[in-house]
Amino acid sequence: MKISARNQLKGTIIEIHKGATTAHVSIALPGGAVVMASITNEAVDELGLGMGMAATAIVKASDVMVGVD
Repeated sequence: MKISARNQLKGTIIEIHKGATTAHVSIALPGGAVVMASITNEAVDELGLGMGMAATAIVKASDVMVGVD
């Protein structure tokens, strides 16, 4: 797969929680951090996602916000 996005985080799927229309897919990264993606249930099925599979979180954002206490 070739893609222009540079923010690619490779990891392993550790959880898939399907809701009525949207699924939350959690991907564990090598350093221990977990990234969650919200995608359609249809996308989960079409990609054949499952627990323990290798997956890449691809981040595309127009804004990055920073907060402090």
